[in-house]
Parts: sequence; structure tokens; C-alpha cells
Amino acid sequence: MSKNRYIFSSESVAEGHPDKVCDTISDAVLDACLTQDKFSRVACECYAKSNVVIVGGEITIPKIGYRNPSEVIDFVGIARQTIREIGYVNDDDVFHAEKVFVNVIITGQSPDIAQGVDARKAVGKKTAKQGAGDQGLMFGYACNETPELMPAPIMYAHRLGRALTKIRKSGKIPWLRPDAKSQVSVVYEDGKPVAISNVVISTQHSADVSHREIEQFCIENVIKKTLPARLLIAKTEYLINPTGRFVVGGPQGDTGLTGRKIICDTYGGMGRHGGGAFSGKDPTKVDRSAAYMGRWVAKNVVAAGLAAKCEVQFAYAIGHPDPVSVHVDTFGTGIVSDDQISRAVNRVFSFQPADIIEQLNLRRPIYSKTTNYGHFGKIDDLTTFTWERTDKVAALKKAVGK
Repeated sequence: MSKNRYIFSSESVAEGHPDKVCDTISDAVLDACLTQDKFSRVACECYAKSNVVIVGGEITIPKIGYRNPSEVIDFVGIARQTIREIGYVNDDDVFHAEKVFVNVIITGQSPDIAQGVDARKAVGKKTAKQGAGDQGLMFGYACNETPELMPAPIMYAHRLGRALTKIRKSGKIPWLRPDAKSQVSVVYEDGKPVAISNVVISTQHSADVSHREIEQFCIENVIKKTLPARLLIAKTEYLINPTGRFVVGGPQGDTGLTGRKIICDTYGGMGRHGGGAFSGKDPTKVDRSAAYMGRWVAKNVVAAGLAAKCEVQFAYAIGHPDPVSVHVDTFGTGIVSDDQISRAVNRVFSFQPADIIEQLNLRRPIYSKTTNYGHFGKIDDLTTFTWERTDKVAALKKAVGK
């Protein structure tokens, strides 16, 4: 019998990619605000081009009231330190930590939005409970392809990016520069990864290194030491810096914006995404907190053995505490019906925004750790990444009678 065979690809970007530079600054600002006051309301967006960074958004820090948050947050210093830690410190960098011009355009959170989020009564608001910070739909996803219960293509792409960055920051390969991208194409047969057909790495480099040296280094010291050997076959194709040159990179070569790498941040395209970005947003923004919640739910469903893959979708109305919908899809892999799993999920978990924040302990300055190489699949620190815990397995099994 013929096997169902297909190839699925996912990409990752390094922290020096211009969009990730902006994500990293936004999350560093968020952490600084939460350090000042865990009830801070933060929506921080960044833009980077050439030698200019713009830090904008809406920030209210309750402990200082509606005064200028710049009184307690050094936005310029945070931007420079973040850029410095990423590695834009070379003399030939146009985008350089000590030389960039940082413009700050920050206002307070809209009082109209605030009254919807605040746990208090307001004219026209139907409840005194804390409501969602915006309308929108969020997804969570998990599958049993990897130990992290994540899709293989995005996990492999992240591993390459993380390995390349670790080598660069060690200083052992002086020609490596911060901007980089990776992409992995995985061959599936009957829904299971059986090989890697193609690997792409594009890494910024200094002008004094040959393409041949870059190619050999990336294949032998990054790809073959990072990806599973059993999946790298004779026909696997390696494309390293396919343009032949990548000296001009970072915000010098391309514009950066916060929130433009949401598929890298989630499931590499394997699971759907509602559209809202994560970085720079405090946990009252359900774009972020509810997506983390969705991952927690889906991962526990798969970890419980109730399905080989699971996607959870829910949606909110601004100012309203309960989701307007909750939907579970196991793509035909469930050992019980999706309806049974959905009922179990609603019994075990609470999807109200205030409960999500409490269940996952989200009012902490943890978000700089989430920014790069995916917000999901980081299982080495479950104290920080609470949404990666599988602590509801027993409760879900009991709820479906297993």
C-alpha cells in the first residue's frame, strides 16, 4: 500500500534578525515595567532601520499613576543594552549599540481600554470582572513528533539558529555576525517525519571570509552536529548563504518591526495562528496570554495520550471575561471524540483572562526569555515557561473517563 508522503518546511530567525531585534527590545521594556510594577499595562512596539530605533506604544505603570513612564524606565538604555547583548558592536556595523539614535514615543494606555480590562464596574460594561484586553482569536497546538511535543520542522530550525548563535557569542568564529535565518524541510510518510530533504542557513558574515569556508563550517559544525543523523540522508540538500554573500545585514540591510515573525514564534506554520503578535505585550493582552494558555491545553491533551496532535482555538470580545468560543480539533487522531475532549478541557481549565494570568503565573518579568527561538517547546525551565508543563494530564484523563 502506498504511503502518504509530503514535505513540510519551517523557518527560524536569529536574535540579530532585524524583526527579532525589535521583538527583543519590546520584551526587555516589558520586563523592566513588570519589575517596577507587576500590574503594568504594556504594549511596546519597535522599529529599526539603519542607525535609528523607534520605541513606541502605550504604557501605564500604576505605581507612578499617569505620569511619564520615562521617570522610572530608561527606554534608551534598555534599547542600547539589548542591541549590545545581541552583538551589534562591531566597528563596521552601521547599526551599532553605542551609535544608534533611539527615539521614544510612549503614551499611557487608553482609559477606554483600561476600563474593559480593569476588574471593576463601568458604564456600558456588562460585568465587574477583568475582561480581555482586545477582541481576537488565539490558537494552541501540540503534536507527538518531538520530545517537546512540537512540530519537527520548527524545532529543528530553532535548534540550528540557537547553535549558530551560541558559536558566534563564544567568539570562536570571528567572522560570524548577528543576523541569520534557518529553514528545515522535513519529509513525512503517513504523518511521521522520516527524513530531512533540505536545510537552508543564511548567516551574516564579515567581508574577509570565503563562501566555501562558510558553507563547510555550517554543514559540518552546525547542521550535522545539531540535527538528527538518522534524518540526514544522502539526498539531503544543503543551501548555505545561497546568494553567495551576506555582509550587509541587520537593520542596515532590512527594516525591523516588532511582531512580524509570529509564525517563527509559534508552530512554524504547522498549527494555525490568530494573527496577534506576542512581544512587548503584558499578560492582560490575550493575544499573548491566551496563546500561551492554548499551548498549555493542547500540550496536556497530547501528553495525556488523548490524541497524537491537538489544536485548540478560542476567541474573546474586548472587556468580556469569558471566551466567546472554545474549539478543539485532534485531526482524527483522538482516542475519544473531539466533543468529549472539548468538554474535558472546559472542566479542567478556566479561560477567563484573570484566571489565565493566575494559572500560568504571568505577572513576572520573564518575557525576555521567550523572545527568541520560539515561545513554545522550551522544556528546560518549567518554572519560567509554565505553559510547557504537563501537570493536567491526570485531570484530563479522569474527565474523559480514562
